[in-house]
Amino acid sequence: MEEGGAADPNEKGKGKGKGESKDITISIKFSGRSIPLTLSPDSTITHLKSLLQPLTNVLTRGQKLIFKGKVLVDTMTLRASEVTGGAKVMLMASQGLHQGDGPILKQAQSVPRRVENANNKLEKPQVPVDKNRLERWKATGVVALSQCNLKAIPDEVWACGPSARVLDLSNNSVQDVPAQVGCLSSIQKLFLNANSITDESISWEALKSLKYLTVLSLNQNHLTSLPSSLGELISLRQLHVANNSLTSLPIEIGLLTQLEVLKVNNNRISIIPARIGDCNSLIEVDLSSNLLSELPETFGNLHDLKALHLSNNGLKSLPSTLFKMCLQLSTLDLHNTEITMDLLRQFEGWESFDERRLLKHQKQLDFRVVNSAKFDEGADKN
Repeated sequence: MEEGGAADPNEKGKGKGKGESKDITISIKFSGRSIPLTLSPDSTITHLKSLLQPLTNVLTRGQKLIFKGKVLVDTMTLRASEVTGGAKVMLMASQGLHQGDGPILKQAQSVPRRVENANNKLEKPQVPVDKNRLERWKATGVVALSQCNLKAIPDEVWACGPSARVLDLSNNSVQDVPAQVGCLSSIQKLFLNANSITDESISWEALKSLKYLTVLSLNQNHLTSLPSSLGELISLRQLHVANNSLTSLPIEIGLLTQLEVLKVNNNRISIIPARIGDCNSLIEVDLSSNLLSELPETFGNLHDLKALHLSNNGLKSLPSTLFKMCLQLSTLDLHNTEITMDLLRQFEGWESFDERRLLKHQKQLDFRVVNSAKFDEGADKN
């Protein structure tokens, strides 16, 4: 539990005695940049680290703060550590102890994406219309256009109409998913991974009319949010939106009661809506590499859940009923979180979960030389 010592902004300047508790501003030197922070001199070093976590992506236990050649002690206050206004404190990060995509560096960039040839500014020509190809698409129901250097979806795709069952446009430079996508009324699987799609360039109104859509994959695009209309994709069984810039999930996700796989790893999500507990068909959930500090208690409602991936988040605990109610859970990835083994042992149902985990890996265990009976999915020993 982190101790908060920052002064209330409304009390700023009212400190004890002769104003000795007025807030001070210090500079944190990290990875070639300077991070200014204003807080009370009576704040603890632990509290300072908690403020730095979302600014640097370095977990509190992975931070080492150095001032005048000395490592600052967590339990001490800034005042006791002789850190005064204008002080410059160095932050050193332990490798691996981070959340999200890792430490925010001075020249941090978004997830690397395919770049166009700098010498070719002209739009690449569309794949030429091929009547034989169109007939093949209609006959098979599979429209395969992955890695075709497309910047727009060819009109012939819409000509497939209700014949199309699968559309794969992954690994192109497509920006717009227009309203015409609604004419693919029988589409079941839609793959749009690794393109240039933004919140405004995809017609969600058209997508929600696709009543047979079971798989929607939008990994590695430029999405920052998902609309409430997502909840109208009532047949959806798999939703993949990893490697975007999402900061949250809509509460309407709870309407997806057929959803079995949810993968939203490598985003900037800081909170999960409680309605996630209504997605009672979920089997696998991947929330790794986000900015989560807690999960809603409603995770205990996911009775069919078998795999939960939570690595690289700032989590300090788990929903209290997770092990007790999720009796199918056998995979739990906690690498690079604040959750310890001692904490896990306190949860009701931990022993049963551990037995399931070992049983699942029994075949691998039979061929391993090392002792794999220990919980090795990210929780520290203490």
